[in-house]
Amino acid sequence: MPGVRAALAKPADHPAVTLRSTAIIAIGASTGGTEAIREVLEKLPANIPGTVITQHIPAGFSKAFSERLNHLCRMEVKEAEDGDELYQGRVLVAPGGFHMMLRRAGSGYRVSVKDGPRVCYQRPSVDVLFRSVAEEAGPNAVAALLTGMGSDGASGLSQIRQAGGDTIAQDEESCVVFGMPREAIRMGAAAQVLPLQQVASNILRLVTV
Repeated sequence: MPGVRAALAKPADHPAVTLRSTAIIAIGASTGGTEAIREVLEKLPANIPGTVITQHIPAGFSKAFSERLNHLCRMEVKEAEDGDELYQGRVLVAPGGFHMMLRRAGSGYRVSVKDGPRVCYQRPSVDVLFRSVAEEAGPNAVAALLTGMGSDGASGLSQIRQAGGDTIAQDEESCVVFGMPREAIRMGAAAQVLPLQQVASNILRLVTV
């Protein structure tokens, strides 16, 4: 039915821009993060560089979160499975209860999804993802640490910056909880501190040729 097809259609895309095919985008968030991530992804084009996301979320909820983003956003969004390939136009979300890590695979990337001890009291942990992004993507990484309680992700964001990647932390005024970005800023991990509404445009600027 036409109405059903219209309801399921992806949003209209941005005007064509040429993006760095070698770039990797990494996003981490906790409290307030599901809506913050949605706001960022909805503003990005369908040909976004390969993107990995860790949101603190219970097992069983990450699949529905990923499917909602897939319907709302221009790019493909899916809950990650071990061995999934990461490529331009695809966003992989860490499944609740498991860590996700970026891994080189020939000239491209895949993700590993593994059990393991909690890091910063979390599984999935943003630090686990960000550290792997620093090791595997280095200066090709663009990372954003969004709203959330605690300190998870701050150390990993620092490692990405030290590896030559671009780093963003959400500012206090636009956070639901400022804990994670505040710790990253305190450590000098964030090259930019931005309100949520400017995060997507700055990510896009950083990955545009």
